[in-house]
Amino acid sequence: MSTNNWADAGAALPEPEVIDNNDGTKTVISYKYNDQKKKVKVTQRIKFVKTTETINTAVARRMKWAKFGLEKENENKGPDFTTTTVTEAVKYVLPHMRAGAKPIVPASEVPALRVTNLNAAIDRDMLRMIVSKYAEGEPVERVSILRNRDTGEPIGVAFVNMTTMRGAELVKDALDGKGLMNMIISTQVQAQGQARKVPDSVKELTSIDPWLEPFTEELAYRRSVADKWLDTLTSNEGGILKFADSYKYMGIHVNKDNSITYNEYAPNATAACLIGDFNNWEHDVTPMVKDSMGHFTVTIPPHKDGKPAIEHNSRVKILLTLPSGEKVARLPAYIHRATQPPKEYNNPSYEARFWNPTDKYIFQHKRPKLPKSLKIYEAHVGISTPDPKIGTYNEFTDNVLPVIKDLGYNTIQLMSIMEHAYYASFGYQITSFFAVSSRFGTPEDLKRLIDTAHGLGLRVLLDVVHSHASKNVEDGLNMFDGTDYCYFHSGGKGQHDQWDSRLFNYGNYETLRFLLSNLKYFLDEFSFDGFRFDGITSMLYTHHGIGSGFSGDYNEYLSPFAPVDKEALAYMMLANDLCVQYSKTNDCTITTIAEDVSGYPTLCRPRSHGGVGFDYRLAMSIPDMWIKILKHKSDEDWDMGGITHTLANRRYGEKCVAYCESHDQALVGDKTLAFWLMDAEMYTNMSVLSPLTPVIERGIQLHKMIRLITNALGGEAYLNFEGNEFGHPEWLDFPREGNAESYHYARRQFNLIKDDLLRYKFLYAFDKAMNETETKFTWLNTQPAYVSLKHEGDKVIAFERANKVFIFNFHPTNSYVSYRIGVDVPGTYRIILNTNRVEYGGHNLIDEGKSVFFTNPLAWNNRSNHIEVYLPARTAIVLASESEIEQSGN
Repeated sequence: MSTNNWADAGAALPEPEVIDNNDGTKTVISYKYNDQKKKVKVTQRIKFVKTTETINTAVARRMKWAKFGLEKENENKGPDFTTTTVTEAVKYVLPHMRAGAKPIVPASEVPALRVTNLNAAIDRDMLRMIVSKYAEGEPVERVSILRNRDTGEPIGVAFVNMTTMRGAELVKDALDGKGLMNMIISTQVQAQGQARKVPDSVKELTSIDPWLEPFTEELAYRRSVADKWLDTLTSNEGGILKFADSYKYMGIHVNKDNSITYNEYAPNATAACLIGDFNNWEHDVTPMVKDSMGHFTVTIPPHKDGKPAIEHNSRVKILLTLPSGEKVARLPAYIHRATQPPKEYNNPSYEARFWNPTDKYIFQHKRPKLPKSLKIYEAHVGISTPDPKIGTYNEFTDNVLPVIKDLGYNTIQLMSIMEHAYYASFGYQITSFFAVSSRFGTPEDLKRLIDTAHGLGLRVLLDVVHSHASKNVEDGLNMFDGTDYCYFHSGGKGQHDQWDSRLFNYGNYETLRFLLSNLKYFLDEFSFDGFRFDGITSMLYTHHGIGSGFSGDYNEYLSPFAPVDKEALAYMMLANDLCVQYSKTNDCTITTIAEDVSGYPTLCRPRSHGGVGFDYRLAMSIPDMWIKILKHKSDEDWDMGGITHTLANRRYGEKCVAYCESHDQALVGDKTLAFWLMDAEMYTNMSVLSPLTPVIERGIQLHKMIRLITNALGGEAYLNFEGNEFGHPEWLDFPREGNAESYHYARRQFNLIKDDLLRYKFLYAFDKAMNETETKFTWLNTQPAYVSLKHEGDKVIAFERANKVFIFNFHPTNSYVSYRIGVDVPGTYRIILNTNRVEYGGHNLIDEGKSVFFTNPLAWNNRSNHIEVYLPARTAIVLASESEIEQSGN
């Protein structure tokens, strides 16, 4: 007999009962059969715990800003606010060789069952029990309940992996459409049928991570989306590189005979004409012709004297006629120069300018070779001056590049280069993608900056924003041809609610042309050495990471039901394909870095292996950890195990960029790492002429130790946000109405390191020594470290990486004599870096000349040998073998 309630299918087992208790807990009473097939009663008491944190209103609001830019009402800002970071805290889960791991079962035999509309009271154990009841003995492989990222509460969705299709079908038939605790359950089973032949290149992923084995078919499908695009581009365009050359004919260009050709994509427009200073803005003088693909084109002959009809740096626009008859003016989408009109014009919209200088900059230096390890200096040209103003490309070239070189960094990551009409957006609300920010100077000035950097051996990465675009209409891409879907998704799918911006349609042919040629434009015209891709999480998922958490369960990412935007994923693969092919044809190495907080698996595995193809991912959980420790824990309560876990916990085979803080942590509403440590005393007690207070002494020592352990343990590359190398005080706030358009906090006070009477010089000197030591002895971009000691009582951490020994004593007061440290390689060791040196603001408590450490063959902490060292409080030392020191030339 049919029934509407799944529980009736097993007549002997009553439906689970939920009782609300007076203390806020719930009691769940259910029944099951035990191994002797006897009915037993199961009683569970459930307590819901919701953790809330009071944060400053500026931070809460900033989480909804347009990628750090929407203007809000004025609020007093200051160093005493209790604030928190807005970056998502993500716990990466190591995917393989877990304790008690079961043998991997072929994907065709491990169906995924998606269960939706679950009651929030059902936990993982209860769902496993319910599923097992109807699986008729078929084993349940895994149960995962998805939770809201912000509240931690269940969202009513779960994934269940069965070991057989039979079990999955039995459970589906029993549960689908039936009632459970006042909710109607919905279930779906991944279609199996005949197993798809998985390419060998995708199977290579499982040699490193066998937990990917159940998902190889889905991985192969996701790869096929990008591969089909490659085939299409090869057939239609002659390959992805030629397709990305589109910037050479899209937009406005001068031909060999000095005629000018303008090409624009606006499929919804019925007519178009080019207007500007060159034709006195007359509408019908320069009409354009539309082809069947929605492209408008016009060629303008040169003047009688042979000069181009449009003068260099003169203003231009495209005037489009819409189907309604309305005429709208837009900035050409591929324009190379956009400027803000003078204030007296009372017009905030940017103006497009035809850029065709007679004295084009000619590069003098080749791209530097890829260094052994990346040491990245993240910088924003506009704030790179101690003066309260907007800095320029030329000032950065002359004043900041020498500092970066002196510090020992080998890579610069430039932010806010792509043109953005709103300065306070920090460059994340792009309006003209092919124009470089005119606030800082001209395109030729930027070329000089990059060329000079190359001459110094510094590589330069562009912080590229392809995850979204500004909603501006008059000077942006939004509503370009009168529709909301010219380059973007239409309707709500094309809107980012938190960033108040537009979202690209990565499955659109012309959108791919626009974005891929945008990358090649910056590679060809400016000789950038790579890209840091912003907002990857928003691109990866249809929910854009909003209100969603990631536990690390692979079903959340790789199940066919996972909310992954496969078109966006394919674009990322194509972008990396472009960079790889460009590298091969131009004898260079283009580097790509992904900003992803979700921990998406295979993001940094090669495309040839079935991965997405990025070279590095940002280790975004690390700065969150440091801020939380400094905010909430006294020194005695620092968790050594938690610190090492966060620093070392990353996906095997996927390289990470470690950092203590970036621009995100320095923004208004938060504070720099140094300011969290020393706060207002930085205003009064940083002079060497004043007594060394406990707050400043603690801050200087911990600032060095935090940077060193992050550098050595946290990843395969290291990043520093400009100014933090010397403990820049305060926070970062761009001029806006809410702060009376002040530039006071929109600058970096490099003058502080030039004053020999200030203690900032100590932090700067240590950063330089740390980089120089890593360059000489190399530990970044090597195999992950082996952590041999994390002693909670002594507050000591010790680990080995690349045969160097790193020892940290975080205890605020305890120093240790003859402290035993396990080491694997026998020999004689000496100190190569010591945070306690007086030139780094230390106390010279270690006599390095007499500090020679001979290994003892007695095993210690799972290492074959040990040494005994002197560890002053709040001190870190790095040791290397005498043989390696001799080889390094020391």
